[in-house]
Amino acid sequence: MSRRLIVRAAAALAVVGLLAGCSSDPLAQDYLDGGNSNYISGQDILEVPAAERGEPIVFEGETDEGATLARTDFDGEVLVVNFWYAGCAPCRAEAPDLESLAQQYDGNGAAFVGVNIYDGAETSLAFARKFDVSYPSLLDAKTGTIRLAFAGDIPPQAVPTTFVLDREGRIAARILGQLQERSILDTIVGDLVAEES
Repeated sequence: MSRRLIVRAAAALAVVGLLAGCSSDPLAQDYLDGGNSNYISGQDILEVPAAERGEPIVFEGETDEGATLARTDFDGEVLVVNFWYAGCAPCRAEAPDLESLAQQYDGNGAAFVGVNIYDGAETSLAFARKFDVSYPSLLDAKTGTIRLAFAGDIPPQAVPTTFVLDREGRIAARILGQLQERSILDTIVGDLVAEES
């Protein structure tokens, strides 16, 4: 069985035991209970073999804390880029898993960054406090330049969308929709960290 099919099978099985930690968030719970059909349901995972990856993604922007951050700041590391906004129920539901993985890989070959496509700095920072998100988020609501940087052959198409860039900054994987199981992203990131340049 191919690795891609194994990852998809694991995602399908994970739906049943999903996100017990989000029950204190009414919007996330409503989404988990079948409400808010304005969001992508399920999950679609695309992994790109090393030989088929395109050019490095180039982006730069301002974080919700006012710092400038660029993709090149992470050269040599695997970079997980999560497109989100505060009112997005599946974004809220997946936040604890993303944060857990960000902590796990901090200093271990991978970094995480959010791209807030809708909110201003205050709302973005409030979300980070509420969900204990420690990694930075870039603000892209006014310019859309970061979304544009990802708009090539493998675009973000929905919110949430999570990209995993290899150590050269090329798209190695895309997860459309809510991260259904932390182990799926963990496997993708771990494999890329171990991958030879």
